[in-house]
Amino acid sequence: MIQTRREYNYCFIFEDGSKKNFKVVLDGRSRIIRETKKDLPSWTLLSHHQCPPCSLDNETHSHCPVAVNIAELVSTFIQSPSHKKCTVSCSSPERLVSKDTTVQKGLSSILGLLMATSGCPVMDFLRPLARFHLPFATVDESVFRSVAAYLLRQYFLKDEEQTADFELNNILGQYEVVKKVNKGMLERIRDISVRDADQNAIVTLNSLAQILEIEIETNLESLRHYFVEE
Repeated sequence: MIQTRREYNYCFIFEDGSKKNFKVVLDGRSRIIRETKKDLPSWTLLSHHQCPPCSLDNETHSHCPVAVNIAELVSTFIQSPSHKKCTVSCSSPERLVSKDTTVQKGLSSILGLLMATSGCPVMDFLRPLARFHLPFATVDESVFRSVAAYLLRQYFLKDEEQTADFELNNILGQYEVVKKVNKGMLERIRDISVRDADQNAIVTLNSLAQILEIEIETNLESLRHYFVEE
């Protein structure tokens, strides 16, 4: 049964007792539900540092969907330094996850969720992961989830008698494009950021894409021992 709506509520609590809250609301297809805003910042325009793999055009889209999705978060943390200590919690219908961490790492977790659910055609293959969002995922967890989601998609493609790729031949190409989108978002944010927390959060996401590439190229050796008895 498809859920019609779900919420992720992030709360950043700082050492001085101040808080910043951010809510992500998704529909049953894990697409973000947001209020339509007319006063979007200029850096969200589609033509502003448009990503090379972008398939959208100005006739149908005046603004980049990923940039629009992260605009409020970027403006909220525009004054925040990367390594400022805080406690970040994420509540969902199933659980509450909390971690003593830094602004950069907390932002990386929520940015990944926002970018995957934005409606960007390039990033849309990541949308199923948003339904099973794992805040503050480790590198191993991220690699496991990414590869498992890719293989599950291939299972459904085969079930629909379409071409499936169980050898992971095309996964590297997908994440190469993700890196280009991350770079495009980084260039946009650099134009307006005062501090570096949001920029470094994007860099962290890009690092995970790079690690995944290495893992695939080395036949997922870091995960093999979980499945193969020595």
